[in-house]
Amino acid sequence: MELKEAIRNRRSIGKVKQDPVDKALIEEILEAGTWAPNHCHTEPWRFWVMTGEGRGLLGKGYAEVAASEADPALTEEELAVLKGAQMKKAFRAPVVIAVAVTPSAQAVVPEIEEYAAAHAAVQNMLLTAHSLGLGAIWRTGAPTYHAKMREAFGLGAKEELVGFIYLGYPDMAPPPKAARTPFEQKTLWVSE
Repeated sequence: MELKEAIRNRRSIGKVKQDPVDKALIEEILEAGTWAPNHCHTEPWRFWVMTGEGRGLLGKGYAEVAASEADPALTEEELAVLKGAQMKKAFRAPVVIAVAVTPSAQAVVPEIEEYAAAHAAVQNMLLTAHSLGLGAIWRTGAPTYHAKMREAFGLGAKEELVGFIYLGYPDMAPPPKAARTPFEQKTLWVSE
């Protein structure tokens, strides 16, 4: 697949089959992530590949976030139902890759650049998944950044999750191409 084609045609695929994904394909996706640009070669990313019951790690995070924010008036039974529903979110794909950023302690590297590198790693991974015929979606949202989710993944003081890549064989047609503002409308050429 041509690079420009992959960039233009990749879409978030939120519905995938539960068929297993070959480990070699997952490894190819992970390797693509490691080739993202990063200031001073800090390689600030970390990955967790969750399959099978291992997806329960993410499910536990979702459940604990929901429980910590739940109405205190909920009964034990209602809380258990809420946590169970949140736990299921982790099982929407046969593979979920959590991506975190571990900012460098080097003063020369601004923390924002470490986040940019981790986000670039995710983009490389999404494009690679697409080129391999897999469906993927980058999921984030408030639970991603919650202290309970950080705790579930055992993150250190400066570490943060940047999202979860849900991955599998597509079980839906790709959404239509979204309109994009022409670059000319967002570009200023400066030559002097």
